[in-house]
Amino acid sequence: MFETVTPPEPDKIIRLMGMFAADLREGKVDLGVGVYRSPAGTTPVMAAVKQAEQRIWTAQESKSYVGLHGDLAFLDAMRRLILGESASPGQVAAAGTPGGTGAVRQVLETVHRLNPEATVWISDPTWPNHPAIIDHLGQKRQSYRYYEPATGGIDRAGMMADLAVAVRGDLILLHGCCHNPTGADLTLADWQEIAAICARTGAIPFVDMAYQGFGAGLEEDAAGVRHLAACLPEVLIAASCSKNFGLYRERVGVVLIVTEGKAAAEGVLAGMNRQNFAFPPDHGARVVQEILDDPALRAEWRDELAGMQTMMAGHRRALAQALCDATGSDRFGFLAAHQGMFSLIGATPEQVETLRAEHGIYLVGDGRMNVAGLTNDTIPRVAQAIAQVLA
Repeated sequence: MFETVTPPEPDKIIRLMGMFAADLREGKVDLGVGVYRSPAGTTPVMAAVKQAEQRIWTAQESKSYVGLHGDLAFLDAMRRLILGESASPGQVAAAGTPGGTGAVRQVLETVHRLNPEATVWISDPTWPNHPAIIDHLGQKRQSYRYYEPATGGIDRAGMMADLAVAVRGDLILLHGCCHNPTGADLTLADWQEIAAICARTGAIPFVDMAYQGFGAGLEEDAAGVRHLAACLPEVLIAASCSKNFGLYRERVGVVLIVTEGKAAAEGVLAGMNRQNFAFPPDHGARVVQEILDDPALRAEWRDELAGMQTMMAGHRRALAQALCDATGSDRFGFLAAHQGMFSLIGATPEQVETLRAEHGIYLVGDGRMNVAGLTNDTIPRVAQAIAQVLA
């Protein structure tokens, strides 16, 4: 059956991981793969996670299935974390998924089944899994303007003009705080304008979020999606706990649907889970629920998360200053203004290849950098290499 099959092109990030692992040079720097790294260069297990796991291992007496929606306490904890008081429990349908990508897939497939004619609007740029899933499902998609390379900021006028063309039932895929690969984030005023566009056109916002707490703080980072939930009849959310809980391999995801038709939405989500993977994974979800529902663990997690955010913001400022010193200009000053793990440095694929081949610095081909991969020791060398190659 497989003799004549042409394998698909490998995912560029997965390919980059393999290239980095095979590189025997000392001093190589991985700024491509989107995982948080400590100053020691590791992706640690958070202390709050270890404590929660210990409690679960001690108390848990069964590994039997949970329901098709997943653990209900976990779902309620995630509803409160993301939505706060912007939507009541009676307005929110929820289901667990295998990671954030699993949540994105469930939302997109659900919308496609309920409204096959809907167009999915995605930002330019976005993550590769968005168009890949949309195309696999046979959905219609359209890009909207987002990033302005000349300034390192958002093309607000272009974005709002594009979104104003969406029609009733279309899906507008939006990035939560720190989620867009450019590092340029929407302000609360932007979220308010998008909400007004959706109210006027009947388009439905779909927020993909995985970095709550990596920007200005847990509450501040959720302000945009909470505004949508408070003033629109329907909002779809796909959330991941890989980043802000460090649970990458546990695949902890959730779908939240703000709607007046909660019972119907929950039935649809249960059916979708049953058809695609049946019961969602539980261990990581239980860890998250244990942390969020225990005041002491939650406080410790918040402190750890704040430390991660502080480190990445410091790396941004240090790199921007080092690049200013190396180039004699503020060309890369926007790096300090961005939030989260990612930024685009404006490199061409050829320049990215030169950085890898000649300097051992690994970035994704579009010039996306993971600032969490930097350390105080590597920042000067990375800055010199970028200044030389992008001169």
